[in-house]
Amino acid sequence: MRKLLLFGLATIVLASCTTKPVRYTQNSPEIDAVKKHIANYNNKNYDTGIYADTSKTFLNTRKKAMTPNEAMDYHKQTDANYSNRGFKAEDQEYEMVVTDDGETWVNCWLDWKGTLAATGQEIEVPIHLTYRFAEGKVVRELGYWDPTEIVLALQKIEAQKNASEAEEEKL
Repeated sequence: MRKLLLFGLATIVLASCTTKPVRYTQNSPEIDAVKKHIANYNNKNYDTGIYADTSKTFLNTRKKAMTPNEAMDYHKQTDANYSNRGFKAEDQEYEMVVTDDGETWVNCWLDWKGTLAATGQEIEVPIHLTYRFAEGKVVRELGYWDPTEIVLALQKIEAQKNASEAEEEKL
């Protein structure tokens, strides 16, 4: 009887010591990959190595997906508007979660700052990015931010340019 009781206690202790898979963390290889990707963006290194070939990127949309190369081209095109731009180093938050369906996602909340080349106006925007990983590569990227301040500033620059051109034509 005593052996049975000890065996039962040992079984309970061993069962309670089993580790469960990590469902949430702030330290992982996937987070490190996203941090490197953010550093590449800041350095204007348009590397697509983080992405799977079939990855889809959605920036402020759920309808029009970009391939990894199209996403890098998007960044190169928008860079023309800025004398400098990038994610700020402070107050960055990263987390990795594994969903109930077993999907691995890295979420990050970052502050972006850019200086418009045409006017020197500085703009800061909070941005949320999330990356779904499969087999060590990003298979889906979602990015969300409010572009209103940037759009209005670029429209103002364009309107001033058009007004100047119209004045020159009158001369």
